[in-house]
Amino acid sequence: MTAEPRSPLPPRRPLSSAAVPAAPSRTRPPLRPVAGRAGDAPAARAGSDDFTVFCEGVRRLCGIDLSQYKRAQMERRVRTFVERQGEPDLPTYLHRMQKDKAELEAFLDRVTINVSQLWRNPDQWTRLERTVLPELFAQGPGLKAWSAGCSYGAEAYTLAALSRTVAAKLGGGKRIEITGTDIDRRIVERARRGTFTADDARDAPSALLQRFFEPAGEGTWTARAELRPLVRFEAADLLRIPARKEQYDLILCRNTVIYFTDDVRDALHAKLVESLRPGGYLVVGSTERVAHTTQLGLTPAFPFTYKKGEA
Repeated sequence: MTAEPRSPLPPRRPLSSAAVPAAPSRTRPPLRPVAGRAGDAPAARAGSDDFTVFCEGVRRLCGIDLSQYKRAQMERRVRTFVERQGEPDLPTYLHRMQKDKAELEAFLDRVTINVSQLWRNPDQWTRLERTVLPELFAQGPGLKAWSAGCSYGAEAYTLAALSRTVAAKLGGGKRIEITGTDIDRRIVERARRGTFTADDARDAPSALLQRFFEPAGEGTWTARAELRPLVRFEAADLLRIPARKEQYDLILCRNTVIYFTDDVRDALHAKLVESLRPGGYLVVGSTERVAHTTQLGLTPAFPFTYKKGEA
């Protein structure tokens, strides 16, 4: 993810079991009513305020639960946007979205965010290249990694390029499988194209950029053919899908949870840890932390990087 996020917006980025309620992380489900008719307004319950009722209406309309985000930030963002759209209150705007799919799209584009960049936070990539990836490759026949909350794919392709580089130094022949997951289906399609702007590439080391990406006109770069088989993308809500028990050697979930409530954040981290094999690594964003590391079986290995204990 690249340029630092604009004023606090919930990330589109980045898993949950039945115990974890759905939230608008970084992948949206199809725009269709989840319950009831699209034109139905949610009934206000006793004691409900208009924002709570609005969140329930959005959830019924498209399956995204705004209540899983920190309320103060989300409510401010929503009310400001509704005012700019010329509506007097939240119920009126909810009714407008129920009738107008394009307006719903505009709203979701505003309250979710996609920020990505090739080689974002270079220090983290340097640590991965020099220490974490060589260790993981030394432990088995290859690497299975997950970019959880992948946005438009910059993180996944950066990891693919570095993994290919490290594997070559170790003699090659290493299997590399990287999965990128995001809640926004449109952004997943963009990730599959593997094309990035000059701004996306501004922190990429020149030699590696030219080695693994090719100019595509108007300052853009496209992932070369050798990277594409290493990466696959899927549209899914990280807070809905079940844990992928001990499937991954490395999980990157960076700048994804900073707008979630603490309970949702902790539940997501627990699921990610469950998806790591013993000895695997979890990498979070440079403003994030994992709580309750001892209970999760994690040991801080490097800044913003945690290692799962051996079985």
